[in-house]
Amino acid sequence: MLSKKTKYGIKALTFLARQKNNFPVQIAEIAKSETISIKFLESILLLLRHSGFLGAKKGKGGGYYLIKDPKEINMAHVYRILEGPIALLPCASHNFYEPCGDCADETTCAVRKLMTEVRDNTLMILENNTLADIAF
Repeated sequence: MLSKKTKYGIKALTFLARQKNNFPVQIAEIAKSETISIKFLESILLLLRHSGFLGAKKGKGGGYYLIKDPKEINMAHVYRILEGPIALLPCASHNFYEPCGDCADETTCAVRKLMTEVRDNTLMILENNTLADIAF
């Protein structure tokens, strides 16, 4: 299942993408609009800022804002930053591959075969969507 961190991160990015003129938005406004705990949202937005999606302005009129065009923010990249591997099993992962300790032969493993197909289809959907695609 999708973690709340990833769900809320996508909701916050979508909220920011829908803002006119890309002005900074205070955390409290995003949290209230999207029904997210301010404390939890702070940690998510900080992660997204350090990952190069958001900028932040301090002081009066400050807040968070997108530093990339929503068309340039690929959802597979967002997912990996917030959630981690796309594959449900380490043996089916491209970027986080690890062999399974209980598998005699990966090439004939039915579970790995199925989870690789799930990964491929999930990856295709995420890679073919940008923040602009889901926000507007």
